[in-house]
This record gives sequence, structure tokens and C-alpha cells, in this order.
Amino acid sequence: MLALAVMANFAVILVKAQESAPDLKVDVNTDGGMAGGNWMSNPLIWVIGALVLIVLIAIVARGNGNK
Repeated sequence: MLALAVMANFAVILVKAQESAPDLKVDVNTDGGMAGGNWMSNPLIWVIGALVLIVLIAIVARGNGNK
């Protein structure tokens, strides 16, 4: 068991040693709006989607009342 732990630690060290220098080139898009298919990052879309999901769950959980 100890040998397995030591080998796993060496494997982690080897993997970490192979990492290259960090890529610090960051592209920041500040155009605002929904251009370029960026609509999924709009918080309003998430709020509306969550409300629709909650309403659907409430409707399904309520059922038709005929038991």
C-alpha cells in the first residue's frame, strides 16, 4: 500500500513537472449585449429559465387532483 502511495506521488510530481509556463494572454470581450452568441451568459436568461422550471415542477407535483 505504501509503495502504491509513493508511486502515485511520483506520478503527480512528474505530471506537474511537465507543465509549461502559464499562458497569460487573456481576451476580454467588452462589447456588452448579446452579439456573438453570448446569450447564455446573460443572467436574465437564467432567471427566466429557473422560473419556468419551478413553475413546471409545481404543475407536475400538483397533479390533476383526481386520486
